[in-house]
Amino acid sequence: MKYSFSIIGKDVIQTEINALKKLKKSINKDFDRIVNYILKCKGKIIFSGVGKSGIISKKISSTLSSLGISSFYVDAGSCSHGNLGMITSGDMLILISHSGESSELKNLIQYTRRNRNIILVGITSKKNSLLYKSSDLHFLLPTIVEAGPGNYIPSSSTTTQICFGDALAISTIKKRNFSKFDFKRFHPSGSLGAKLKTVGELMYKGKNIPFINENSSIKTALKVFNKKNLGVLIAINNKKNTTGIISDGDLKRINYKSENINNIVVKKVMKKNPVLVNESMLAAEALSIMNNKKITALCVFKNNKRKTTGLIHVHNILNANII
Repeated sequence: MKYSFSIIGKDVIQTEINALKKLKKSINKDFDRIVNYILKCKGKIIFSGVGKSGIISKKISSTLSSLGISSFYVDAGSCSHGNLGMITSGDMLILISHSGESSELKNLIQYTRRNRNIILVGITSKKNSLLYKSSDLHFLLPTIVEAGPGNYIPSSSTTTQICFGDALAISTIKKRNFSKFDFKRFHPSGSLGAKLKTVGELMYKGKNIPFINENSSIKTALKVFNKKNLGVLIAINNKKNTTGIISDGDLKRINYKSENINNIVVKKVMKKNPVLVNESMLAAEALSIMNNKKITALCVFKNNKRKTTGLIHVHNILNANII
């Protein structure tokens, strides 16, 4: 008997999509209340759960931390052996459990009920469960059909838990005016950290910028060009304002066409109005501009577009593993 695994796979995905549609319809004022309490919480946002719900709790906590909200995960089993001390007055404890009746959660629930300054949030699929009834705030996950035969393999239920957690975390962003630059502070490494590097972090600065006065001769420009070895020169006037740019191709064409390059000054051959980018621009965006305009370097400014504060070269970006 032949099995069409692709059909089975698509059926699993469709079952989980159906579950997510039910979750979307379930988002209500209870969800709003939980988000508002997270934003107001002066203590820590603590997550716990058992089994796969515990793994998902850890993931949600990690996401919140990456968004600048103090959060961590506690193992429910370890809390019965001393780790309850990690949860203190002013904290918010979010417990995730499909059944809401996991025995490992009972000590956590009892602990928070003895300390009324700890806000208990219950995320469960069972309205009559101990967790739902004991919580200060709660959210009822929809009753769904698990993927696969028998409706017993945790699949759709865990998918809805993960999606709920993402919705919870990302909902906190707008009110806090959390930006991609804030995210970078908490995620400086890895591919995400690289993608969030700014032009100002990678550019050539100070004496490394290939400046040339616009009134200099091309002969002088060639000397600076060979010394800096960046493939471009940035032309400036006597007030240090940027007036143009010369590429290696421009210099080669001048050298080829002119017998006496000593009589040619930079401002006669430079390209006026060079492409400018701000120091705060993401390096990935700067790379896109270079690719679209088929150039290898950009002038960088901070506050005044007339004053170049750096040069970002395609090699700066590629060497930072940004592609």
